[in-house]
Amino acid sequence: MNQVTKLKEILNQPEGRRLELKVELPTSAELAKSIIAFANDAGGEFYLGIQDNPRKVVGLDEESLIELEEKISSIIHDKCAPIILPEIMFLNYEGKHIIVVKIHKGSAPPYFLKSKGANEGTYIRVGSTNRQASPEIIAELERQKQNVSFDCELVYQKPLNEISINSFKEHFFDKTGEKLTMQILSKLELFKQEQGNELPTNALILLSDDKLRNQLFPYAKIECARFKGTIPGNFIDQKTIDSNVSLQAEQAFQFVLRHISQSSTDYTGVYRNDRWEYPITAIREVIRNAVIHRDYSFSGKDIKIAIFDNKIEVTSPGKLMPSVDFSDMESGQSDIRNKTLAPVFKRLGIIEQWGNGLKLIKEELQAYPEIELSWKEPGVAFRVTFTNKNYEQQQELQQELQQELQQELQQELQQELQQELQQESLFSKVLMILLDKPKSRKEISTELGQKSISGQLNEILKRLQDKGLIDWTIKDKPRSSKQKFTISQKGDLFLKLINGEK
Repeated sequence: MNQVTKLKEILNQPEGRRLELKVELPTSAELAKSIIAFANDAGGEFYLGIQDNPRKVVGLDEESLIELEEKISSIIHDKCAPIILPEIMFLNYEGKHIIVVKIHKGSAPPYFLKSKGANEGTYIRVGSTNRQASPEIIAELERQKQNVSFDCELVYQKPLNEISINSFKEHFFDKTGEKLTMQILSKLELFKQEQGNELPTNALILLSDDKLRNQLFPYAKIECARFKGTIPGNFIDQKTIDSNVSLQAEQAFQFVLRHISQSSTDYTGVYRNDRWEYPITAIREVIRNAVIHRDYSFSGKDIKIAIFDNKIEVTSPGKLMPSVDFSDMESGQSDIRNKTLAPVFKRLGIIEQWGNGLKLIKEELQAYPEIELSWKEPGVAFRVTFTNKNYEQQQELQQELQQELQQELQQELQQELQQELQQESLFSKVLMILLDKPKSRKEISTELGQKSISGQLNEILKRLQDKGLIDWTIKDKPRSSKQKFTISQKGDLFLKLINGEK
């Protein structure tokens, strides 16, 4: 792709992690901060001569191009350390001149302002802004330069033989069929020899049941919440998952499954085809990635899973790894932040195949056109959101149906069936039993505490079905041995109305 063609694409993209646009050259300090932030992160491109809001190619004076190029080069050379080597290009777009400064991801971070030094002059890219790096981020940049990860660093508070790893041993044996011997622990680099002592790594502490895990990593947990409505506020349910990190992904996934529905789409013969309202394989991969790739060096930050009426959000501490482009999900990308934990997760089957996660997500989303996948970096974190685009339409239909039911209640049902429901508790009990999932006539009878299916129950089922409050699961074969009853949308709304819910 040539630069002019690429520029046409750039003009339709927002400023962000890898892109900054300016009409004219900013101050020397501001330009240096942007260049440093790009070099410390995923690299990026700085376009001079383009207005951001509203987006417009303004262009530069042709006579000033050489002078501007020299000034940019001088600023980068004089103010940035270690040395950053930019690529500077001139573009002619529809007769207007633009300067492009391309910065590659640096191999010797942290990069910083010479005048302030590394502790105060290191900057990172957060969205479309440049922010001063915290001590934790500077330490992570130092580790990147040495090609080591936080989870492989040694813990000196306790020797290996005093660390409790019983649940990890059981989980390892359950998933691999192997006993977690000292040889395997060594091969996985979960401990190392240091001056004659066997010391655990941060990875082993995270995998342990030891009290030291809660002392060193009190935020190595997942906070799960099901909110009522579409914004944070009232909780319907919440759960803190603070087990060892090898167990967290599955426990969080099970929380999500408890709060999303599985509905019937159609039938193949007598068999009903069930489909979750969200793509559960994609959600499992996102949760796994959150646990595997989160930055465990950050104190005060945990993984958050928030379920709303219209979306599911998974937020993980730490920015997206620089070489991973979430918008290109087919290329089999794999970049590992936690170099010790990742092979352990691979052995446990939490990672199924290197670089396959994003492809699995994209493939399943093709079967869910109503679900929109989006992502962003709120601060120094990474958030993936699954949004149900049909939610607003469903809400409108539900409101219309509720209005119709209210009118119907005021007439026939209010006078007839509602009176019966108030007098005869079996009617409401049957509807409540079917709220959970479809059930057969025998299952309903058992839940009512009846020894056998009574004539009274048969009459109640017939009345509810005649009123459209319940329905068969196999509509074309009413006498099927696999037949069950399910509450209809009308029945669900009817229950809410008689119970005074909105």
